[in-house]
Amino acid sequence: MGCVRPPPSLPPRFGLDPARMRLPVSDEWATVRDHVVGRVPLSPAQVDAMFAAGRFHDQHGPLPIDAPYVSGGSVWFHRDLPDEAPVPFAVEVAFREDRVLVADKPHFLATIPRGRHVRETALVRLRDEHGLPDLSPAHRLDRPTAGVVLFVIAREDRGTYQNLFRDRRVSKTYEAIAPYRPDLGTPQVVRSRIVKERGIVTAREVDGEPNAETLVEVLEYRDDPALGAIARYRLTPHTGRTHQLRLHLCSLGVPILGDTFYPRVRDVGLDDFRAPLQLLARTLSWPDPRTDEPVTVHSRRRLQAWDDPAGWAAGP
Repeated sequence: MGCVRPPPSLPPRFGLDPARMRLPVSDEWATVRDHVVGRVPLSPAQVDAMFAAGRFHDQHGPLPIDAPYVSGGSVWFHRDLPDEAPVPFAVEVAFREDRVLVADKPHFLATIPRGRHVRETALVRLRDEHGLPDLSPAHRLDRPTAGVVLFVIAREDRGTYQNLFRDRRVSKTYEAIAPYRPDLGTPQVVRSRIVKERGIVTAREVDGEPNAETLVEVLEYRDDPALGAIARYRLTPHTGRTHQLRLHLCSLGVPILGDTFYPRVRDVGLDDFRAPLQLLARTLSWPDPRTDEPVTVHSRRRLQAWDDPAGWAAGP
């Protein structure tokens, strides 16, 4: 009863595995239904309707409403999904081989399901579009950030690739569009201590031993009629703290264009796809775990504020 994988009778829906509910070792409940009523935030009538529709399964198939409670067992079901604003941009495949897939993620698409974003995530779309039910990310990009993200195709390979990131054997470069300051002095290495507190959307820099490091370089700059003096920056992070690149450019006095968190939080609707954050994960490099040969993947995306500044500036 305690198998980890979902039962064959309840396949993924929209690329999402069903939720697993473990049944505690107890004789407190006579039926599975009695236990479910106390576990899920639904009325008894809603739970009964789900049983009637065959939505609760064990490893043998759908459970009837009077199915006896099995101490230590498991039950699977698909949760109701939140209403989501469709993200009108495709997630593309930049690289694929037998063990990994590198997605070229658009702005506004979250990497994995979380909170109000479930179906409109790169993971769910890729699982559904490419028939890869066990696909999982080896790392993540923030929802506003576009660019390359590494996914692992098979469950048994997940740890191998996650360990590459843990051991800092993966190299990443980003590009950003931000104001240009001739007095900035680049290339420059920015080091600071960044903390992110649970329940607070922004991270912050505090005094103390640095735990975040970014190499900042100016690739080119110009005076633009719509945006003023702007530059295209290359950012090479040597650590991976939450919002590290956004904080480090902001601390230099050149916040990334389109940033709704730094230097101040701005309220923008989830269905407002104008003026995306001008931050792009440009390259991703790692040693192949089998051969140790280097693999490098490049994003094919472009940052709008550099290519079409007037169009980008027409946003909010």
